Amino acid sequence: MINIKENEKLSVLNHSCAHLLAQAVKHLYPQAMFWVGPVIAEGFYYDIDLGDNVITDEDLEKIEKEMKKISKDGKRIVRHEISKEEALEQFKDDPYKIDLISRMDESSTVISCYTQGDFTDLCRGPHVESVKELKHFKLLKASGAYWKGDANNKMLQRIYGICFETAEDLEAHLKELEEAKMRDHRKLGKELELFMTDDLVGRGLPMFLPKGYVVWQELENYIREKEKKLGYLHVMTPCVGNVELYKTSGHWDHYKENMFPAMEVEGESFVLRPMNCPHHMMIYANKLHSYKDLPIRIGEIAHDFRYEASGALKGIERGRHFCQNDAHLFVTKEQIKEEFKNVVDLIFDVYKDFHITNYRCVLSLRDPEDKTKYHPDDEMWDRAENELREVLNDLGIEYTEEIGEAAFYGPKLDVNVKPAVGNEYTLSTCQLDFCLPAKFDLKYIDSDGTKKTPVVLHRAILGSLDRFMAYIIEETKGAFPLWLAPVQINILPVNNEYHLEYAKEVEAWLEEANIRVELDDREEKVGYRMRESVMKKIPYTLILGQKEVDNRQISYRKYGSEETITLSKEEFMKKLEDEIKLKK
Repeated sequence: MINIKENEKLSVLNHSCAHLLAQAVKHLYPQAMFWVGPVIAEGFYYDIDLGDNVITDEDLEKIEKEMKKISKDGKRIVRHEISKEEALEQFKDDPYKIDLISRMDESSTVISCYTQGDFTDLCRGPHVESVKELKHFKLLKASGAYWKGDANNKMLQRIYGICFETAEDLEAHLKELEEAKMRDHRKLGKELELFMTDDLVGRGLPMFLPKGYVVWQELENYIREKEKKLGYLHVMTPCVGNVELYKTSGHWDHYKENMFPAMEVEGESFVLRPMNCPHHMMIYANKLHSYKDLPIRIGEIAHDFRYEASGALKGIERGRHFCQNDAHLFVTKEQIKEEFKNVVDLIFDVYKDFHITNYRCVLSLRDPEDKTKYHPDDEMWDRAENELREVLNDLGIEYTEEIGEAAFYGPKLDVNVKPAVGNEYTLSTCQLDFCLPAKFDLKYIDSDGTKKTPVVLHRAILGSLDRFMAYIIEETKGAFPLWLAPVQINILPVNNEYHLEYAKEVEAWLEEANIRVELDDREEKVGYRMRESVMKKIPYTLILGQKEVDNRQISYRKYGSEETITLSKEEFMKKLEDEIKLKK
């Protein structure tokens, strides 16, 4: 989906359209006063004080109609400059504009305004030449927004919109938005009974329902088995930690604003942990290690908590509680390349199983011009970044470099996926760390008998299970592959009087083979129950009538197909086993 803010031409077009929106609102609501109307990645919005009026979908249609009327009128958009005193006088009846003007830099001798017909607004610009260029727009939604984002201030009306150069571009974008709505994991999560949220529990704290937890457990079992075969040792550590632990690691200084407030208990301060590396450092430090022990790979499906801003929360994609598929690899310097390669191989092996092909690799580096948020050790940073760059080059991995995206303790490889809808985001990561092992004074006895400090690779393959699950929901539109589906088989006896006994026999037979199965024996027509099975996106629906009873067979319909296929029970079981094994 296009980022309007990053496209200079569309950015100007959308900012101009925000003014067109404001002018139309002023025509329809003469009492309206305006705060700000910026361009955003998704188009534009304007925050408006409409008194007691609340904008509805019907109101958006009226505003659009007025916008089109103004656009057809074709007035030129004219820039003019006034002094701060003139601005204060011109907007003296608008407290929102007065607030903006009052906070402008005293060194500014002039303030720019833009006028189109009967409407003038403060603005730095630039704008298009005429309102007649603003033809292909759409108002998307209205919501509430506190003035200046402060809950103590008045609630304003925020109207969102989008504008394009052509009708074709607008139509394509609106189709993409509709597709995004159909794929939204929050919508599908509710419809398929996967997870829920409730403000009484807390914003950003999702709860997995039985079907959703099946998917979650399948993901957990999948990645744990992969890791066990590669020599990972799995642990369990507490969800809280002493503040001193995070002061030692440096997270308290560099990450405190993203952590929940400390809790005072019996003279000690504890926090909900935002990550697991300090706990894993302490596990390594629990006993003395030899170079022969390394690499040591400590893994955990760990519950973490971060204080995300409420506006950033998005279902299970971004919450305040999540479970990381986390691991820390303690290695010698000589083992960095081989272990890093193994992590990369594991990432791409997992992506193959999930048919993930649209991704890019990013080497995230420190910003040398702004070092305040990073561990202060230039020599360490130069060495770590060069080590990682060298490894990536030796492995022949294509990557781009992004300045300022490193963790505070070291550079990292991020694998960013491009989902079916929306902007790319990071699923998997591997970070090189010379810093934390030194902070925790970690050691191993080398072959020459001296004590040396190990290097740590922080890595997450699925990232957080929550976000990975959200990604899979949206990629599949909730139609999970057979091995991952919460319900794999739905059985429909045609007539309970004659076919239910065989249906129960088939149900028991499938359960014995560890297939997740439901039996729908409601006194409803088969067509009705079939439609419900399709709505639930169950991979296979079995229709068992007299022919199936007489021949001891299975007739099934696969999700997404109208064809009904009949097989022997043995053939059907072989089909299921192959499909689950190959993760089709």
